[in-house]
Amino acid sequence: MHAYPARVAEFARARWRELQSLPDPGPCDPRHAILPDQAALEHLLSVAYQASLLQEEERPVRFRLFVGEPGRLPADVGPPQGLHCLRFREPRRYDEHEIRRLAPAAKFTRALIGVRSVGPTRFEIWGMLQSGPRWLQSARGGRPLPSPVPSDAVVVRALGPGRVSVSLGEVILAELRGGELQSSIMDAFESKWLATRFVRLRQELFARHEEAMRGMGGVDLDPDVTRKIAQQMVKRLIATMRDAHHGGTLLLVPREHADHLVSEKGAIRLKYAFIDDEPRRRYRSLILAVMRELAMAGAEMDPRPGRIGWDAYRASTRPAIVSLDEAILEMSQLLAALGEVDGAVLLTDTFEVLGFGGEIAGALPEIRNIRRALDLEAESCETVSIDAVGTRHRSAYRLCAFEPEAVAIVVSHDGGVQFVACRDGAPVYWDHVPVTGAEI
Repeated sequence: MHAYPARVAEFARARWRELQSLPDPGPCDPRHAILPDQAALEHLLSVAYQASLLQEEERPVRFRLFVGEPGRLPADVGPPQGLHCLRFREPRRYDEHEIRRLAPAAKFTRALIGVRSVGPTRFEIWGMLQSGPRWLQSARGGRPLPSPVPSDAVVVRALGPGRVSVSLGEVILAELRGGELQSSIMDAFESKWLATRFVRLRQELFARHEEAMRGMGGVDLDPDVTRKIAQQMVKRLIATMRDAHHGGTLLLVPREHADHLVSEKGAIRLKYAFIDDEPRRRYRSLILAVMRELAMAGAEMDPRPGRIGWDAYRASTRPAIVSLDEAILEMSQLLAALGEVDGAVLLTDTFEVLGFGGEIAGALPEIRNIRRALDLEAESCETVSIDAVGTRHRSAYRLCAFEPEAVAIVVSHDGGVQFVACRDGAPVYWDHVPVTGAEI
């Protein structure tokens, strides 16, 4: 059955209570937040849902709502550190047509429409808030900057027709996409199975780093730093592919099987293959460069830390690290652009870019059903038919069934993301919905 605002409101409140019980709820503050009760939240989301179905001068109506009193926000701040509040002399009625008229002025990526409660199930629009684009950084990888949106603020977003979500700060409580309710806890990057697929990459990087740093006096690195840097690179790539609304497939295959997979009798026909030289391995080179700069940055600190890691990278203003961060972003932009050509972008599990325009063909196993993971480790799954998905998804399922060590990331035109991998001898997919997420 399709889900509608009432179900979204119910799930959002349940998720909020769950976050309240956690010792570390992440980048949100559920203990100080005030979430409207069920009936009020239902009304709030219902109006937002109806507004998302409208158009303003043939443009889709996209917006963000800040739900709360303007008096709780400082009057003397603005982007990038805070929200610049502009209050209307006369509040406006909270309905879908008023939102439609205001949406072009309150740009989705940079502003919000201020809404407050004025009764049990009544709201009014009190003004606009300029946030700037910093809030987008939370789901886009790299070195995320603090969002100007308070961590205890209720925010409703409408990205397109019927695409409505409710968040606490930047943490998604519930999202409605294509009539289906999405859970914010299915963030594939938080899974253990995905981390284990790239253990070899991390081991190789650390071995090369330690060899290169002999005699240089750098600080030891946190063993988890390579995983987090690589993770942010892939997050950036996925975010860029989602924003293009073209769709695409990213395949990561075992390095030792790559030549066979793209051979004449292999499972992947690679239309645009790159020659085997250093530029194919730039992703790895950038990670190694970041590791070197972090180690040297730690050596220059006073007092000198015993170990340095992701937090230092994220906060660093060291020119070399800032430059490397920009280079990583550009590499992700490049791969996302390659994904707009028909066919898959092919990488090894050590982040070597083999080529793009990959067609998954050959005598691969036929698949009529696939397991959909209901938790991060696929301990609980449901079997679903593949009839409802397109060729891009079916091809990814077939390849992962053929090559059990491969990982496929499939981005749909509507921004949906699936991770596909083989678990217990059969392909499984995860509907990836990050804890903090943003599309433009």
